[in-house]
Amino acid sequence: MAHKEMICIACPMGCCLDVEYDNSIISVKNNSCKVGIKYANDEIYDPRRMVTTTVKTNLAIAFLPVKTSKAISKNLVRNVIKELNDITVSSPVQIGSVIKKNICGTDADIIAARNIS
Repeated sequence: MAHKEMICIACPMGCCLDVEYDNSIISVKNNSCKVGIKYANDEIYDPRRMVTTTVKTNLAIAFLPVKTSKAISKNLVRNVIKELNDITVSSPVQIGSVIKKNICGTDADIIAARNIS
């Protein structure tokens, strides 16, 4: 049995969770709501993160801020960043435009986070 302490960021309460787990969650203590139990399960068995970064452009502004359309598995974040290093945006983009579909096979798209003309 393993033990881990973590701060739940799923809601504004920010509970300091005390989690015991093995092949599944055995107990979650100090959570104020049920969201903390789901958060602990996700963080231990399939942690996911939104990716926010920039890609190069050959426009007036050198870098375009981008983000993933949804959270991706934490162990794929480096692969996504590496693939984005090879992308250069060459035409004007609008906020919300898809820069790269299905990045690294994650089923998430890379979305522009600002307008550049």
